[in-house]
Amino acid sequence: MTPLNHIEACVFDAYGTLFDVAAAARSLQHRLGDQWEPLAELWRAKQLQYTWLRGLGGRHADFWQVTGDALDFALATLGIEEPALREQLMALYLRLGHYPEVPATLRTLKARGLKLAILSNGTPAMLSAAVANAGLDDIFDAVLSVEEAGVFKPHPSVYQLAVDRLGIARERLCFLSSNGWDAYSAKAFGFSVLWCNRFGQAPERIPSTPDGEIETLAALPDLLR
Repeated sequence: MTPLNHIEACVFDAYGTLFDVAAAARSLQHRLGDQWEPLAELWRAKQLQYTWLRGLGGRHADFWQVTGDALDFALATLGIEEPALREQLMALYLRLGHYPEVPATLRTLKARGLKLAILSNGTPAMLSAAVANAGLDDIFDAVLSVEEAGVFKPHPSVYQLAVDRLGIARERLCFLSSNGWDAYSAKAFGFSVLWCNRFGQAPERIPSTPDGEIETLAALPDLLR
């Protein structure tokens, strides 16, 4: 893969890219048994679907509400009727673990003088909790929530938030997401994009193709020389 030599800042998606979205359900495997993985997968799929449906319908609600609505759907689908479990899962979502390579990768990039930011569907409160739980409070130059735009990704106004806040031309921003739809949409917006394809997803059939693909963020420093 050809290194990106013109990058001044890295902008990261949060959920699935920095923070493990399956961690909440996985941590309750002792209670959920074999249902923990179907629950995690359905919860995440419905969470994303609700962001797209709300965006298309012009009926925005913040990501905390969407996350709760998606969890309610997943629990009902799997026939799990435990209000206390629901509340515990929501609380755990504020303390999602980060992927193993995240802290070292971010600190390497920071030491090189690159600006670092998060651009996420999450609410400011959700993102603040996740960053603090990961011990990354001192890392980011900006933590940007779609709430500033009033619409979820992949609306172009969301990606524009990073350009406006960091004051850097979009092609000099390297955007990273584990979500294929997000990576492709960010490239269509005009970012330089590396798709962190953690889950071995097939390429999307939407414009435009990211500049490169990596399996984990650990590969990032070698591509930004």
